[in-house]
Amino acid sequence: MERCPRDLGEVTGYHDESLQPFEVETQVQLTQKEPEAGEMEDEEILSSMDPHPFLSLFPLEEFEFPVSIRLQEMPLFPKWHLPLKLMAVFLAVAFVYTFLRDVLQPYVSQSKNDFYKIPLLVLNKVLPWTSITLLALVYLPGGLAALLQLHRGTKYSSFPVWLQNWMGVRKQLGLLSFLLACLHAIYSLSYPMRRSYRYKLLNWAYQQVQEKKENSWVEDDVWRMEIYISLGILGLGILALVAISSLPSVMNTLNWREFQCVQRTLGHAALFLCTAHALVYGWRKWVELKHYVWFTPPSFILASFLPGVVLLLKAVLAMPCFNKRLERIQLGWERPGRKGLIDKDSL
Repeated sequence: MERCPRDLGEVTGYHDESLQPFEVETQVQLTQKEPEAGEMEDEEILSSMDPHPFLSLFPLEEFEFPVSIRLQEMPLFPKWHLPLKLMAVFLAVAFVYTFLRDVLQPYVSQSKNDFYKIPLLVLNKVLPWTSITLLALVYLPGGLAALLQLHRGTKYSSFPVWLQNWMGVRKQLGLLSFLLACLHAIYSLSYPMRRSYRYKLLNWAYQQVQEKKENSWVEDDVWRMEIYISLGILGLGILALVAISSLPSVMNTLNWREFQCVQRTLGHAALFLCTAHALVYGWRKWVELKHYVWFTPPSFILASFLPGVVLLLKAVLAMPCFNKRLERIQLGWERPGRKGLIDKDSL
């Protein structure tokens, strides 16, 4: 006797309905593994732990965690490794360069002891140099990516691995740059509190009396100080807005257009103001030969080189002939004959 599909459906439905709830619970209980005593203790400890340890009254020590949790196996700031290494390298290079020019050269050539400058004056030249370099490294990969898209004529080919990794740590580089800029501002505000500054101020006043000068006003220096301090304050303020907008709590309240406006427009504005701050600080030193100690340029020239390259690249890409083509590529347009070369470009 043949069975029709309707009969099979009825039998199956009947079999499903005949399964009672208590039988299901019994089967589930039989298949589950009973927790051991050690695992039950770990679960009780985890349930009693505060899910937000930063909000707890007392910090947890390593021996207070259960055996299943091993802090050594957890990653410790993996995205910060490369930015911190870059910052350390730039700080070391800038410190050695500034030490040779401002401390060692006067000691060798003039037997002048200027080692007291190391804790404050030398360090206050190293901090802004490294800060503006890191800030330039934040916006340089975006320009390189735009050049690659213009060269390939498409946005569907992947970037090189090194460029992707570089673009993935831009947030960390920007926050480190902001930190060093804040330290530079604090160090600069502490200049009048130095004992050496007070001694020099007394010496300048005594020399003015000896030379019988009634007015020591220098118009050129006054304008230089007023302008470069104002540019530094504006640059630090805009950089603070960019840093705050990168926080997750603030980022989630912005749409994509607002976030891009803050990060791109204000970010490049901060880079421009900081570069202008460094150049105005140098004023006419870049043309005076006495500032080229041991045939080396002043530090502000080297500090402004990479930001100048980034700003120049941004200005070139903002030209209509490149900007319109780049907008078409980002909207999905592809140059004819590039579809077959996408895989080759991604290598």
